[in-house]
Amino acid sequence: MTQVTDQRATAPFGSVPSWSSPAPRRPSPDFGPTDTLRGWLVTAFLTAIAAVTRFTMLNYPTDAGTPVFDEKHYAPQGWQMLNGGWVEDNPGYGLVVHPPVGKQLIALGEAMFGYNGWGWRFASAVAGTLLVLLVIRIVRRLARSTLIGAIAGILLIADGTTFVSSRIGMLDIFLAMFVTAAFGCLIVDRDEVRARFAKADAEGRIDATPWGPRLGVRWWRFGAGVLLGLACGTKWSGVYFIIAFGLLSVGFDLAARRAYGVRSPWSGTAIRDIGPALYALVLVPLGVYLGTYWAWFASETGVNRWAVGNQVGTGGPFSWIPDALRSLWFYSGEALKFHEGLTNSAGNHHPWESKPWTWPMGLRPMLYYYADNGVSGCGQTQCVKAVMLIGTPAIWWLAFPVIAWMVWRIVVRRDWRYAAVLVGYSAALLPWFLTLDRQMYYFYAVALAPFLVMGMALVLGDILGPSRRIPVPRSPVGTYLPVAPDERHALGLLAVCLYLGLVIANFIWLWPILTALPITPGNWHDHLWLPSWR
Repeated sequence: MTQVTDQRATAPFGSVPSWSSPAPRRPSPDFGPTDTLRGWLVTAFLTAIAAVTRFTMLNYPTDAGTPVFDEKHYAPQGWQMLNGGWVEDNPGYGLVVHPPVGKQLIALGEAMFGYNGWGWRFASAVAGTLLVLLVIRIVRRLARSTLIGAIAGILLIADGTTFVSSRIGMLDIFLAMFVTAAFGCLIVDRDEVRARFAKADAEGRIDATPWGPRLGVRWWRFGAGVLLGLACGTKWSGVYFIIAFGLLSVGFDLAARRAYGVRSPWSGTAIRDIGPALYALVLVPLGVYLGTYWAWFASETGVNRWAVGNQVGTGGPFSWIPDALRSLWFYSGEALKFHEGLTNSAGNHHPWESKPWTWPMGLRPMLYYYADNGVSGCGQTQCVKAVMLIGTPAIWWLAFPVIAWMVWRIVVRRDWRYAAVLVGYSAALLPWFLTLDRQMYYFYAVALAPFLVMGMALVLGDILGPSRRIPVPRSPVGTYLPVAPDERHALGLLAVCLYLGLVIANFIWLWPILTALPITPGNWHDHLWLPSWR
């Protein structure tokens, strides 16, 4: 509703007041945090802590010097890539069912350290450390607060799911890193778009057309497309994030056009924004995904490289498509058949499988490693050691209250920050409900962790509240001290600090079963709080 300003209160005595309508309200000129140096110092400090936790004893444990759990698939495939032209060329591998990027990253570590624990886990530790950095920077930008960004970093450092995933040679930590980085690019792109709108508004160009101004080249969104292509080149579930983030980006653009008073914001978004979004967040990822198969295209011996003419005929209605692409289509189809066949109804069961409704609270973790034969070092005659993929309960068990608060903030307060985080969280979780018959595992939920932590940090920011200061009487005559802390903020700070202390204590308690430290059988069972953890 347009506000009318009454100028009678400020008009000179005896003059005739006039009535006028002020300029339309515009968003405040807030395009990101400004404490650059402090922000990077805090980020560097917490990232260093993350690196220490992720890299310490990275080569432990192994299965008598060999990989553990599903490392047994990816470590040898990475090693073959390293020594075979960066492509799997052994058709005897029954599990060449994922794109090459994650395995090539594992191969880079093996190139530096050899075929050992350090080699096949080094890239995962780097990705897990970078994930902490990304979450700090993203939340700092979302909250416009280095403190809230630091809180997010502490939470992710102490999260058991990403911690264990950073210390094993599997693919899920790479997927989480790429989609989180893509999300961060879109958040920066949102701020840059608003800065461009503010400039156009200041120059009087908003109303030049009913659709609003063009926004030019958006390199951050282009970068998001590249990262999403790498995510799909790691695991096909990256496609879910392409869909979700494409809608999120267009939603950001529509909100910006409405905020800056574009006369036809919906038409403007359709005409100005959807086409470039499809290019940046669909075509670019597709091109990058195809590019990740560069070694396969260049090879003579890659698995199914010459499917056309062998497994697939040379004729047919799609004969106009290059043979290399048709062979890749066949290769992908064979991988899809493998995944589609891993169903419970077909008799495929695993003692540690789980369904997506258990993932938000980590109700069914994943046992990666367990040994009770010949283990010593716990101070008793019988010892065990284990590595369990498990979310820190102090974080994950609050998932539903956090989601409820996020939804309330979105519906009632129209808080775009929570909406953006919830889009990422939903992309990591909801699509799995469409294939419930499929065999699934908790490590599919690794991509949930950064978005859960982001939402948790924003909620803690709301609990903390703004740092306000109020005058406090010094004496009955009415003199005041300059400032005193607001009790509301102080209580919020106390609550947040106590909660972070609880999270860190919970993480320390779990440390033995996250890192395979020798413990007694009784201590092992003490760590298994729920029946579903056993």
